[in-house]
Formats: sequence, C-alpha cells, structure tokens
Amino acid sequence: MNVVFLSPHFPPTLYLFCMRLRELGASVLGVDVAPYDALRAELRGALTEYYRVADLHDYDGLLRALGFLTHRHGRIDRIDSLNEYWLETEARLRTDFNIPGLRVDTIDRVKRKSLMKRVFEKEGIATARGIVVRSERAARAFVAEVGYPVIGKPDVGVGAGDTHRIVDDAGLASFLAGRGAGAHVLEEELDGRIVSFDGLTDREGRIVFSSSLAYRRTVLEVVDGADMAYWTEREIPPDLRDAGERLVRAFDVRERPFHFEFFRRPDGTLAALEVNMRQPGGLTVDMWDWANEIDFYRAWAEVVVTGTTTVRPDHPYHCMWAGRKWGRAYALTHDEVVARLGPLLVHHERVDDVFAPAIGNYGYILRGPDLEPLAHAAEEIQALAAPS
Repeated sequence: MNVVFLSPHFPPTLYLFCMRLRELGASVLGVDVAPYDALRAELRGALTEYYRVADLHDYDGLLRALGFLTHRHGRIDRIDSLNEYWLETEARLRTDFNIPGLRVDTIDRVKRKSLMKRVFEKEGIATARGIVVRSERAARAFVAEVGYPVIGKPDVGVGAGDTHRIVDDAGLASFLAGRGAGAHVLEEELDGRIVSFDGLTDREGRIVFSSSLAYRRTVLEVVDGADMAYWTEREIPPDLRDAGERLVRAFDVRERPFHFEFFRRPDGTLAALEVNMRQPGGLTVDMWDWANEIDFYRAWAEVVVTGTTTVRPDHPYHCMWAGRKWGRAYALTHDEVVARLGPLLVHHERVDDVFAPAIGNYGYILRGPDLEPLAHAAEEIQALAAPS
C-alpha cells in the first residue's frame, strides 16, 4: 500500500502516524517543505521516500510530486495529512489521482460552517442561527433579529483564527470592514460550555474508537488570554453519543478520525457547533492513549492498511490538560508543580508557538480515575501569584 503523507513533520506528533503505517507494511511517501536532514530521525526511518517541495500551497508542485511518486512506486492508495489546514488540498489531489476519501465534490460540507448547519438542521440537531455575510445590510438585519452579542468567523477556517465576539454596532462595522462577501458567517452567541464527540471510523464507516472532551473555558476566552484546561471524559453522555453517531452517518465519515463540537447549554440540551474531519489538536491523541492505555496512532494505521482495527478503549482514566502562558506570574514554579503533583503528572512539555494562543506555551497532562483531583490540580497549576 502506497500512502502519501503531506507535511509529516508538522504538527510534531504526526511522525508517529507515519511510523505505525510503516510498521504495518505500508510504503510511506512524505511530501513536505522541510529539508530531509531536518526531519527527526524516527520520521526519516518511517519514510520509504521523501519528496521536498518549495511550497505546499503550490498545487502544480504537488501534482508534480505525486506524479513522480506514482512513477516510482505505482498507484497511490491513500493521501492524508491529518491536518485541517490541508483538507481541501488533499481533496483536490484525491480527485485528480482517483484516490479514495474526501474529494472535491464532498469537501465543502465538511469545511464550510454554513453548509454544516444544513446537515445539523436536517438531522434535527439544534444549532446556532447564522448567515453567510453577503452584505452589510444583511448582517445588520441578522443582528436585529437575534440581538448582540454575535460571533463572526470565516466560513472556512482552522481553529479559532479570525473569530470575534461582537457586542455592538461599532464592533460589527469593524468586523465587516475589508472582509469579502460570502467569506464569513455571523452566528448568534449560545450560552454553554463546549463538549465534543470524537473518534475514529473504519473503512465501512463503523465507529471503532470514541471519546469525549469537556472544556473549562471557551476558545474565545483562551485566545483573549485565559489559560486552557480540558479533559477526556470516562463516560460519554447518551445524548452526546446519539448526536455524534447521527452526524458520523450524515457526513459519511469513513476511514478518518473526527472531532465534533457541541455546546452543552445551561438547560442541559446540546447544540451542534461544527465538525472537523481530523483528530483534536494539541496532545489530545496522546491523552487518549494515556486515558485508555492504547495506541491510537496504530489504530488509525490499522484502519488505513487493513480496513479496521483491533484497538478497543475502555476509558479507565480521565486525562486533563492544563496549559500556562508566558508572561503570566503563577503561584507555583514549574519545579513546584512537578514536585507537588508528581503522582498525577504523566507528561509536560513546551508547546509550539503556533498553538500557544489556544492551549498555552507550556502544558501539563494529568491522569487519574477520578476527575475532581485532576480539576483541583489544574487549578493549582494555573493559579496566579498574588500581586506584590
């Protein structure tokens, strides 16, 4: 099996997916911008061949790369990056080279937030009212209908980039200035905390791994400076599982990890936020591994190579992420955190700068069968020093 992996060096943990593919006998063909010698040794060892391009945004260059790899190795069986940013690029390449998976004719409804809403509504799953911004007049009419605050964001976006909470007419005018018609959406703001239904489907679309995340704060709060804390749940609430499974079928998710986000509203009901056809960001895959004592990297590779996986989770633990940001004075030093919370602490590391606004510059992963001690430990990690 020939698997092309786009950008295998970034995010940093992707090399593990490549290693597991190679261990299962696949030929892993890397396409990336980094010099070969700059790749970590484990990744170099996993790659059957590496094709360096000048720019992953240059589609003609990618066509030449896949043409060369096809000439050298035969038909390309799969292509992936497991990265939201390259999802549309992958779809174009799959279409042009007749590779199974998401293609040009199916990509829009899993990338455009406006089209996701249509699927949510068709499935009878509540979601925030929203519009694609076609004109200032339409935007103001929508605000008159739903009231402030509203959320403005790209119709096609990655993470929380260019997402804004708009509370008045001045903020709306600022958001609309310089933004092209049809490129952004406005949504009513829903009250509640974010929860997710995540997992992996096999080649037939069966869910072979499922999990759920809960977040202490909203992404907007974190981008505005708050520290991120989130955790894996040991049990998935029945209504969340039902909604998630319905969306897996509605979006026909096959042979992919997925990350579906919902609001849990104050009255306990769910409202769908968005779907992502990739694993959650940060070190969440590693948190799944620690929470379930499994190897999700291998599970995904087994699905790609064999069609399904033998990996089965039983959720014996919660895993908690607690991030800290540079420039903030915390009550505990790093050494004090490690000394005090050592029995709960399974990992800690510096975060790549590109992810720091969302999850922090430095993160601690805690594990235990009960959530309360982990939540208390996260509060200790993120507690600020008293003003001097």
